[in-house]
Amino acid sequence: MAGERLQSFGLATPPAPRAIGAEDGIALLRAGQAKPASLLAYGNGRSYGDSCQNEAGTVVDMRPLNRIGAFNAETGLLEADAGVLLSEIIAHAAPYGFFPAVLPGTQFVTLGGAIANDVHGKNHHRRGTFGCHVETFTLLRSDGKTHRCSVTDNPRLFRATIGGMGLTGLILSASIRLMRVPSLDIVEKATPFRDLGEFFGLAEAADQANEYAVAWIDQLAGGRNSGRGLLFTGNHAEHGSHAASRAGGNLSIPVQPPFNVLNRPFLTAFNAAYRWKKGRSTAPRQVGYHSFFFPLDGVRDWNRLYGPKGLFQHQSVIPEAAARTVVPALLAAARRAGQGSFLTVLKRFGSVRSPALLSFPRPGYTLTLDFPNRGAATLALLRELDRITVEAGGAVNPYKDARMGADIFASSFPEWPRLEALRDPAFMSSFWARTAKKLDTRRGAVEAAE
Repeated sequence: MAGERLQSFGLATPPAPRAIGAEDGIALLRAGQAKPASLLAYGNGRSYGDSCQNEAGTVVDMRPLNRIGAFNAETGLLEADAGVLLSEIIAHAAPYGFFPAVLPGTQFVTLGGAIANDVHGKNHHRRGTFGCHVETFTLLRSDGKTHRCSVTDNPRLFRATIGGMGLTGLILSASIRLMRVPSLDIVEKATPFRDLGEFFGLAEAADQANEYAVAWIDQLAGGRNSGRGLLFTGNHAEHGSHAASRAGGNLSIPVQPPFNVLNRPFLTAFNAAYRWKKGRSTAPRQVGYHSFFFPLDGVRDWNRLYGPKGLFQHQSVIPEAAARTVVPALLAAARRAGQGSFLTVLKRFGSVRSPALLSFPRPGYTLTLDFPNRGAATLALLRELDRITVEAGGAVNPYKDARMGADIFASSFPEWPRLEALRDPAFMSSFWARTAKKLDTRRGAVEAAE
């Protein structure tokens, strides 16, 4: 850890000013020496915004806690330390025919981070969020005690910690239930669609027929090509590999360029090439799980391509009844602003409820956009995307965010006071300080005036 800059993946927020190792953080908490708002767990830094940062305090690097414990090859129940990566869980369970039930877009997420953010994947319509598959976890709080949490043991802490963005204490270890699969390979099918109307006509049927479904949108296309893209569906192949392949790709970005490489001419050419390559055949084909779930993991440190100012990611969820008008409006706003998104993803969330107190996924459609940080112009666009989202009754994803206002957070997560009530007083994040704590201070001032 010495000399390492513990940053968020978006690179648009400052790195952690102070960091300690997991053992030192645990010792502080067990001794009751952690000061108010002084700590926050740091997993592998794959959150895009500042939910993994504590600008006024210290982050605790949890990666040294990386042991996989018991694994039941009959039931798929796995116990592991919070710092274990999902890639390591895949490799451990694959020979036995098990696979994580929910995977985000990168395998380089820690188990603790997946729980704290209640991450989702391409099969929310069937499996819900990651938290739906958590059986138990151990949580160390500033009272010096280790709390075993489950649906029946400390259930309030259980619900608050899943999706609680690390604010209820240090997750030390967890037990999760994996799903049995016939192989790790995926039978993938790409279906081109001419516009968003055609996509919405395909989406529900695609969910019903497939384990996985996600769409790529050519965000820069306007006019009669507006909203065109590719719908990818997938299912585990009946006959395929049971061996996990090597994590990470052969390509890497060794240094950060002094400017944003992913400019509009590049994105226009990339989108055309991607659409041609992926959409030229609509026949099902069997692919390795890496290319289906983690295409960007093939290039290490690809976020550096955005240059020294980094990137902002905006992920929204729009209620199903409003999506046919609101999703096009979000894409149109980005085009009007002259902003190009390198990766634009659209997928449908189902109705599987998470046990989390605060969880981003809810029934509807979720749109993800990546923008290079161009300062005030980009921030103005993101505020417009926020406005469109919340006026439609939607929500903005907090663990992808680095700048949303407190009111946008409150509109997205009206239950936030319940998490604040269960937040460990020794834990704070930069995200929570600029959103919920401002709301809490404002609420306290109103109550005092009354």
